[in-house]
Amino acid sequence: MRTSILLFALLLLTSLAWAQRNGPTGQRQADKAEDQFEKTVPPPLRQQSSVDFAKLRSDADELITLSQSIHSGIDNVQKGMLAKDLIDKLKQVEKLSKRLRSEITP
Repeated sequence: MRTSILLFALLLLTSLAWAQRNGPTGQRQADKAEDQFEKTVPPPLRQQSSVDFAKLRSDADELITLSQSIHSGIDNVQKGMLAKDLIDKLKQVEKLSKRLRSEITP
C-alpha cells in the first residue's frame, strides 16, 4: 500500500515537472508566430520633418530680447514697480519656448 502511494506520488511529480518544462503547446506556437510576424514587419520609417531654421533662429533671437527685458522688469518689481507688459512678455517667452521645443524634438 505504502509503495503504491509512493509510486503514485513519484509519477504525479514527474508528470508535473514534465509539463512545466515543456510548457503549453499553444503558448509555444503563439510565441513562434509572434516572432515570425515581428521579422516580417518592416521598422517604421522616420519621416524627416521640414524644419524652418530661419524661423527657429528668429524665435530664439526674440527669446533673447524678451528675456533681457524681463530681467530689467524683475529689477523694477524688486523696487516695487510692476510693468504693465511684464506678464505678457512672460507668456510670450513660454509660448516661444514651447514652439522651439516642439520643432527641435523628434
